[in-house]
Amino acid sequence: MKVQKNGDPEGAIRLATFDQYRSLLFSIAYRMLGSVADAEDVLQDAFIRWQQSTEDNIRSPRAFLVTIVSRLCINHLQSARVQREEYVGQWLPEPVVTDPGSDPFGLIKVDESLSMAFLVLLERLTPIERAVFLLREVFEYEYPEVAAVVGQSEVNCRQILRRARQHVSTMRPRFEVSERKHNDMLERFLEAVGSGDMNGVVALLAKDVVLHSDGGGKAIAVPNAVRGADNVARGILGGLERLVPKSLVRRLARINGEPGLVNYMNGRPHSVLTVHAVDDRIRMIYIVTNPDKLSHLPDLLAADERR
Repeated sequence: MKVQKNGDPEGAIRLATFDQYRSLLFSIAYRMLGSVADAEDVLQDAFIRWQQSTEDNIRSPRAFLVTIVSRLCINHLQSARVQREEYVGQWLPEPVVTDPGSDPFGLIKVDESLSMAFLVLLERLTPIERAVFLLREVFEYEYPEVAAVVGQSEVNCRQILRRARQHVSTMRPRFEVSERKHNDMLERFLEAVGSGDMNGVVALLAKDVVLHSDGGGKAIAVPNAVRGADNVARGILGGLERLVPKSLVRRLARINGEPGLVNYMNGRPHSVLTVHAVDDRIRMIYIVTNPDKLSHLPDLLAADERR
C-alpha cells in the first residue's frame, strides 16, 4: 500500500495515530535520554519512519512506534557516550516542570521514574539495560513485548532486567517521604539558606547528602559532586549566591514530579534547583544552570499565568 503525502486521507490517519501515542512515546524517550530536545528529535525521526512504513510491516501501530522510538533511543545513547565523556562538569537531565495543569509534553506518568534522582540513576545502566528496565518496570510491558521491542529473546531480557535491577537497587532509596513533608523540607531548606543558618541547613541534610550541579561549561556550576552534610552546607552557603543570585525572581514549582525552584532573570529561566528526600532528610540536591537545558521551560509570565 502506497503512503500518501501529508494532507491526503491516509496521511491524516497516520498523523492522528501518531498523535494518539505521542505522550507514551515522549515519556519513553525522555526517560531513556534525559533530554527534552533529544526526545523531541527522536519523535520527529520516528514520525518520518512511521510515514514511510507500509501496512505489511505493521501489526500494531502502538507496538511499531514504541519499537522505533526505543531502538532510536538505544542508538542515540550508544553514539552519545563520547559526548557525555567530553561534557564539561557534571551532566544532569534536562528538568521539566510538572505542576498540575502544566504538562506541555503530555507525559503519561509523573512518578518516581521521572525524578532527577531516578534519571541520574539510570545513567549507570547500559542503553539496552535502560530500555528493558523502563519498558518492564515503568511501562509494565510483558516479556514477549519487551523482547520484540529490543530485538532480544525473552531469556536474554530476563537476564538483562536482573542485571539492571541489581544496579538500580544498590543505589535506590528504601524509604521515600510524603509529598507534604517533601514540600516542607524544601521550604525550610530555602529559609535556612536565605538566612545563612549553617546549623539549620545541616539539620535538614542526610549525612551522605550529595550536591550535583550542571552548567555544561556555559554557566557557573560546581565542577564535581559535593558530598557530606557539612561540605554541602558550606558549599551551598558559600557558593549559592554565585549560582543563584539574590536578584533573581524565584518561583516554587514541581520539577520532574518533586518540589523545586525555578529562578528567572529578565523573565527567562536562569537556573533550577530541586531536592530529593529520604527518611525525612534531603539526600540529593540538583542545580541546573546550563542555559541549553532550560530553554524549553516556560518564561516567568507564562509560569505565573498557569498559577
